[in-house]
Amino acid sequence: MPEPKRILILTADAGFGHRSAANALAEAFEEARGGACVVETVNGLDHPKTPAWLKRSQSDYDRIAREAADLYKLSYDLSDTLLVSRMMDNAMRVLLFRAMRDIVLGFKPDVVISTYPLFLAPLAALYTLRREAVPTVCVVTDLVTVHHVWFTGEPDLLVVPTEVVRGLAIGAGVRAERVEVIGIPVHPKIAGEKRGKTEAREALGWRRDLTALLAVGSKRVGKLESSLEALNHSALPLQAAAVAGGDKALYERLSSIGWHIPARVYDFVDDMPLLMRGSDFVLAKPGGLIVTESLAAGLPMIFVDMIPGQETGNADYVVSGGAGAIATSPLETLETAFHWLAGGGRLLAEKAANAKSLGRPRAAFDIADRAWALAEAGPEKREPLAAAALAMLRDLFESFGERFEE
Repeated sequence: MPEPKRILILTADAGFGHRSAANALAEAFEEARGGACVVETVNGLDHPKTPAWLKRSQSDYDRIAREAADLYKLSYDLSDTLLVSRMMDNAMRVLLFRAMRDIVLGFKPDVVISTYPLFLAPLAALYTLRREAVPTVCVVTDLVTVHHVWFTGEPDLLVVPTEVVRGLAIGAGVRAERVEVIGIPVHPKIAGEKRGKTEAREALGWRRDLTALLAVGSKRVGKLESSLEALNHSALPLQAAAVAGGDKALYERLSSIGWHIPARVYDFVDDMPLLMRGSDFVLAKPGGLIVTESLAAGLPMIFVDMIPGQETGNADYVVSGGAGAIATSPLETLETAFHWLAGGGRLLAEKAANAKSLGRPRAAFDIADRAWALAEAGPEKREPLAAAALAMLRDLFESFGERFEE
């Protein structure tokens, strides 16, 4: 009996999307391959040899995106050039090298999958110095507006969600044959949830006869409550399921609303596929995770808030695909919901059909299959570095104050 394939999934906790994609892939391997593989999911930024400021960048992302959105957009735009991305690439090649070396040499993977872009450069340096490259897959977790840093590594396969991103990757110099449009992985339960809407609502204790909106919040969704208040006083035939995303303060505020429509308030849920199955549309901001999951579930979206940068592209993608709307105020949220529900919900049904056509509920399985094929192909041998190239790499390490180890 062959040895199980060893699958290393690298991720980070800068936002929810990278971790969620990693978890979806791990679950897909478990369902599809079972005992034929051993899967390890590792946050490379939490490794003891990762610089402290890089570790802190995960929590800083949440704080800056929430409290200084304009500053976040400025830094995003300034860094989103090929030149700056190459500089970041060189910095990460050095600063994360020791962490990546320890993780890879400790686990001895047959394939590496990264749902976070900063690990690609140090992995490439490691493979070069060891003269053997482990097959590597990078999974992009934004739909349209994608930072150049995703395109500066050297993976065997770059998984992108849309043709737009494929064009960006090729334009940035990634070889076309290494870029595939597969989608952002969502939890296999979304594809596997077979209960109908009525059955799902019965399981959740919801009304069967009312249109259900699913409001998904967190610390970064600033306008969710005011939009819900508008719908709560609208007299529309609605029921609401509001998820606070683990934000205790938001959960308490949502729970204290004087609800005039049937409503369920959840702190944190581990059965989002079931909630989506019972819902008719989603109220949220256009983060990569909620957008991808909603499309996979065939749910149109009303975006009530967004972080400038990649989320703007996500929203535009959904709206241009006829699967959602942007509401800049509670009044616009109310107007959108009214139009969608008018005439027996004809427009809402059209939006739902468009969402389903954009969704890729089996992306996690498709990515797992491609990664499996690379694992079976085995590592690629590398030629030793020429003296000049070795000297350049040594100079790069020393310029960051790091010791160079061949």
